[in-house]
Amino acid sequence: MADTVAVFSDADAAALYDVLNPWDPDRRADDGFYFPLVMGSESVLDVGCGTGAMLSLARERGHRGRLVGLDPDRAALDRARRRAEVEWVEGTAAEARSGAGFDLATMTGHAFQDLVTDQVVRDSLAAIHGTLRRGGRFVFETRHPQARAWEEWTASNPDDVVEVVDEAGRALRYWHDVDSVADDVVTIRGTVARLDGTVLRVFRESLRFLDVAALNGFLLEAGFEIEEQYGTWNREPITASSREIITVARRG
Repeated sequence: MADTVAVFSDADAAALYDVLNPWDPDRRADDGFYFPLVMGSESVLDVGCGTGAMLSLARERGHRGRLVGLDPDRAALDRARRRAEVEWVEGTAAEARSGAGFDLATMTGHAFQDLVTDQVVRDSLAAIHGTLRRGGRFVFETRHPQARAWEEWTASNPDDVVEVVDEAGRALRYWHDVDSVADDVVTIRGTVARLDGTVLRVFRESLRFLDVAALNGFLLEAGFEIEEQYGTWNREPITASSREIITVARRG
């Protein structure tokens, strides 16, 4: 069996993430939701910052306060660290340092769904709560389970198959498949292949789809007050057709 990591490394994966997910608050509604919050806060912790695109752009556009990105993915952070004047920290959400006194903590890109077990959710929310000053806000989103987004994640859905050219000049195809759905946890595979079908790397990930009641229960248990929740990036209320649960929670 070929060593797929040698063929398509973690560094390659981090670079591909930026190609697949360009961060642009001027064109993307989700990025446009978060960016004014970041620019309007003196100090910001981005939990699950990945390659650091949001905080790097904030600095480029004039943010002069404290910006800290936290992520357990070393390859993504190596990429983020090429961008100066932001503090990059390797670690999980549960390892966020208490007492830092941030005005705002964010968790974008549905990263909250990587917190799969009850204990990890509790530990992560407790740690994020501890990083905020009194009155500081935690803003994040998670996919609403009622939309059953995972049913669209398949190679048979042309909207889920993306063809791109990566930084190394390789023409690539990327798609998802669902391995299992167990209660509120969906395990998926992301496949990177050449256009001829040669598989270069397969990534596996488990995502948790909490409904509003369960999510809010965890937030209240951690000491957060739920300030606002939206079903769309235009700040519309959550309805029976909402695909997102976008939450603004405040430390009391």
